[in-house]
Amino acid sequence: MSQSMALQPQQGRVSHRGGAQARRSEGSHQHQDPRTGRRGYTLAHAGRQVRFGPVAFWIAVGTIVIMAGWSIVTATYFAFHDDVLKGLMARQRAQQYAYEDRIAELREEIDRTTSRQALNQEQFERRLDELTRRQAALESRASALGGAAEPAVTGSIGASPGSGGARKPEPLGSDLFSPQPLDGKQSSIAGKLSRIAASLDRVEQDENAAVEGMQARYENTTREVKSVLASLGLKYDAAAQAAGGPFVPVRLPPANASFARALTELAVARAQAQDISSALTFVPLRRPLTGELEVSSPFGVRIDPFVHQPAMHTGMDFRGNVGDPVHATAAGKVTKAGWEGGYGQLVEIDHGEGLSSRYGHLSEIDVTVGQRVRIGQVIGRLGSTGRSTGPHLHYETRINGEAVNPAKFLAAGARLFGGSPIIQAAHREVED
Repeated sequence: MSQSMALQPQQGRVSHRGGAQARRSEGSHQHQDPRTGRRGYTLAHAGRQVRFGPVAFWIAVGTIVIMAGWSIVTATYFAFHDDVLKGLMARQRAQQYAYEDRIAELREEIDRTTSRQALNQEQFERRLDELTRRQAALESRASALGGAAEPAVTGSIGASPGSGGARKPEPLGSDLFSPQPLDGKQSSIAGKLSRIAASLDRVEQDENAAVEGMQARYENTTREVKSVLASLGLKYDAAAQAAGGPFVPVRLPPANASFARALTELAVARAQAQDISSALTFVPLRRPLTGELEVSSPFGVRIDPFVHQPAMHTGMDFRGNVGDPVHATAAGKVTKAGWEGGYGQLVEIDHGEGLSSRYGHLSEIDVTVGQRVRIGQVIGRLGSTGRSTGPHLHYETRINGEAVNPAKFLAAGARLFGGSPIIQAAHREVED
């Protein structure tokens, strides 16, 4: 009975609200628990009611909302996923095409760079080959110039220092002979090639200048020797000893071969200078005594030291010491070697072409008749034999048997070969 009493107010309230409460029996409504005073939610369905606290209610509501949203998204994805995939694939293809185009452009640029580098490499190698051939040609020219140096002929005018030809070109660097990648060092390699080309240009100019200088020296030598011989009354028509062969005229190279032509002209000038210098071997231009020549009696008219009357002195007297070596003043053949009247011990040498020389008053003779002597060979010793007042050398030069002043020959020798001057004795002690 108590239970029925407790339920009654509740039922009365339900019936009091009437049909509106019945219509809301299925659903939820918020109520407050009279015992605890906390608010809550009640769900009613088919006469059943379920009460939820606020936290549980909102958790349930949130879960339902999330599931509903997920269902909507899933439904949307399945409804539009083909279009999304198509868009993504189209974008990916566009990016792929862009990458491929960029790769193709890079490949073309690499090909162009490689082709340009290959072309530059070929140009550098061709330039290097040209410089190598040019260097070889210049070295060959330098060797030819070395062979065209001043001939070492006894009696010829000595070559001046540094007349042996032009300097040799520097060898090309070994690093240039090996193929090299033409990257950022192209300008460096090109600079090296340009410097090498400039160096070869300088060497070529030096060689041309050397050829011109040597040819000028040979021509000057020929003119000088001819002038000296003319001043001595001699003609340059002596033939070389032990020489011969067929006559083959020299042909000059064409004008476009400038260096070969200049080298041939140099060889002609050298041959002429060598030939005329060889002729000087047989002209008595050297000194018969070493050291300074002290003249005690010159060539020409003088008062004879023995009869004290005017007389012709056919030579020059050079004061010296007994035993001093006497040298041949030119190459030739001994025609006299012995006692010869007032000459005392005498040596006479025939130099050819009518030239001869005599050496008198010797204390000793070191050659024999018929013997060939060379320039500077000792032929005897100074003395005071024959018609002499003291130790000295009586020296004569003759052309076709006629005595000529030896001072002219000695002066010509000093002009060509140099030497100490001839000094005059303070007083005459040696006369013949």
